[in-house]
Amino acid sequence: MTIAIICAGGPSEDVIDFTSYSKEQTIFIGADRGALHLLNAGIIPNEAVGDFDSVSKTDYEKIKRTVELVETVKAEKNETDTELALERALSYRPSEVIFTGVTGGRIDHMYSNLQLLYRAQMTLPTIKFKIMNQTNELVIFTPGTHIIEQQAHLQYISFFAFNESIDALTLQNFKYETNQEPLAIGTTRFTSNELVAEAGSIHFTNGICLMVRSSDV
Repeated sequence: MTIAIICAGGPSEDVIDFTSYSKEQTIFIGADRGALHLLNAGIIPNEAVGDFDSVSKTDYEKIKRTVELVETVKAEKNETDTELALERALSYRPSEVIFTGVTGGRIDHMYSNLQLLYRAQMTLPTIKFKIMNQTNELVIFTPGTHIIEQQAHLQYISFFAFNESIDALTLQNFKYETNQEPLAIGTTRFTSNELVAEAGSIHFTNGICLMVRSSDV
């Protein structure tokens, strides 16, 4: 199983700890300043891409000198640096793609990356896509049944309707269970739930669900 990690240029405290990911089985793609985050963590990215307008000339030369494949693009472009990094990551045919460094700093960038997560998951349903930082994990679910395993460091689990309302939402093995209930756009009722077993499940028949797993620390 190949995992691709795309590290974008958000604040360094927004970036996950990479030590649990095998360098042999993980593809690392740096998006703009994200390439510098990876280098500072002791990881040489497989590739780096972006306009690199958020790094100094010295840091850019370090990236060019250290990373074997660097694609420098114009600042005036239709795609974001993270989107270009996703294109490069997909060329390695990963089974899972993790975005990190995409949730801090500018809110417009965060929302843009959330839309990218949605589009990627809908377009490529056989690949698992996630947004992660040190205290949160975001995934997109399509209709059907999804198993959710306990993660001690991400205790709280919230569900939101994304782009359209959800029909017949059923949650099992949660502190607050539901049975075929609607989840409308704008509803906050399904915030901060918790698993009461090693694994639980979510099932719904229509709509798109955004799951956010979080920790207070």
